[in-house]
Amino acid sequence: MKVLIKLGGTLLDCEISRRRLAAEIGALVATGTQCVVVHGGGKQMTRFLAERGIESRFVNGLRVTTPEVLDAVLKVLAGSVNRELVGAFIADGSRAVGISGMDALTTEAEPMSEELGAVGKPVRSDPSLLRTLLAHAYVPIVACVAGDRNGRFYNVNADQMAVAVAAALEVDRLFFLTDVPGVRGRDQQICDALTSSECTTLIREEVVTGGMRAKLEAAMDALSRGVGQVVIAPGAVEGIVHQLTSGQPIGTRLVA
Repeated sequence: MKVLIKLGGTLLDCEISRRRLAAEIGALVATGTQCVVVHGGGKQMTRFLAERGIESRFVNGLRVTTPEVLDAVLKVLAGSVNRELVGAFIADGSRAVGISGMDALTTEAEPMSEELGAVGKPVRSDPSLLRTLLAHAYVPIVACVAGDRNGRFYNVNADQMAVAVAAALEVDRLFFLTDVPGVRGRDQQICDALTSSECTTLIREEVVTGGMRAKLEAAMDALSRGVGQVVIAPGAVEGIVHQLTSGQPIGTRLVA
């Protein structure tokens, strides 16, 4: 079985959380499951920029990426956040390898708009490097930084990047581990399962907005591209990886 796990939010900002998740994912890999981790790091980015007096501006939830912001993206997302996560896996005994989408052009992107600067939209993903690493029992840890054939870097939404990689790698399951327990419906209760059409309705009626809207759109894209199962689940729950892979009902499961 091949699984892609996307990590974001405060899950990356705490050493205890990083080590717990590394141990849970490491235990999954020890059973023979091939696993790729894609991570964001928006909170760390905002803090890094604020400490340097650089304002964070967002358009439709995407960070406007000027040259100085892109420099910070490389230092923080592909740098400290990626290295700390790799370190957590190494400390647990996993054979983790940190890369970005630029490495072997694992994820190729193009500019989304002039207004957003160096924000990229993934246009294709080459799974060759990931397959090589997985075949030798390594755990790839992928920062949400993509590139193009001219060597330009792009800041890419981590949910979109996770979908691009998951689809190219033809994973069986895609898990978005977040700071929230799942997707809330009109009654503010967590939805156990949602179809693509129900997701579209929640977005259209603005029941779901912001970061969760981006996750739902990414999840629908993943289903349309052949990913077998997509779940949005609370990463702070101890044992979450085992619960998800063993089919226990937690979070919100997206179905085609």
